[in-house]
Amino acid sequence: HEGHLSLVRISEARCDLTVVSLFVNPTQFGPDEDLEQYPRSLERDCDLLRAEGTAAVFVPTVDSMYPPGFSTSVSPPEVAASLEGRFRPDHFGGVATVVLKLFQCLPCQRAVFGRKDYQQLKVIEAMSRDLNLGIEIIAGEIARESDGLAMSSRNRYLDADQRLRALRINQALQSAALAVDKGEVETTTIETAMRRVLLGVEETGGAAGGVDKIDYAVVVDAESLSPLSKLDRPSVALIAAHVGATRLIDNRILLPKEH
Repeated sequence: HEGHLSLVRISEARCDLTVVSLFVNPTQFGPDEDLEQYPRSLERDCDLLRAEGTAAVFVPTVDSMYPPGFSTSVSPPEVAASLEGRFRPDHFGGVATVVLKLFQCLPCQRAVFGRKDYQQLKVIEAMSRDLNLGIEIIAGEIARESDGLAMSSRNRYLDADQRLRALRINQALQSAALAVDKGEVETTTIETAMRRVLLGVEETGGAAGGVDKIDYAVVVDAESLSPLSKLDRPSVALIAAHVGATRLIDNRILLPKEH
């Protein structure tokens, strides 16, 4: 989707050659997640990447990445422990392992990852630093639909009603930013405001109803993802919520007024 293509354009601007890896990685899906249903559209993807001027597309098979007897994995860094690490305990081990393998298959000087998967970005940054990979990790901004919903392959799971209710996620992040702009520094107050918007307790622009379940809606340190009592440093508001059977994530950087 356009969010992925925006990352390709960053690479095209920063690198001599751009190679895109396309791989639905089974080791980062939990047993009850959507591995089998996850959208796959290889021919369309390649057409879009060709139009962007991508030099090559790497499309490994599961068997080539995880051959019989495969038993080595990467222990993810400390920044992986909370949030997604709590709700998807094996997820970041799968992410760290496959990204390191892809870096070995496709030696590069720079790699581009999106900020929508904010914790994943921090995990990859930490892994690259801790293992002395010598690869510059570049963060691409979140691409959004015209109504503010963060672009995601999983958005296609949403029916019309769910699509409308999913807008609560970005609205909740906007409420957090607005509170900070007005001088609010208590993170519990900001988090409470986000949850109220997510659940549809307050009308915030026309979305009908709220999300069905909140995994988390928190404000944490922007680098370590550790909890904060006061917003006294660069921070990030992170949300993971369920709309119907679809789990969606989004985030927004929050800066204290003096920043």
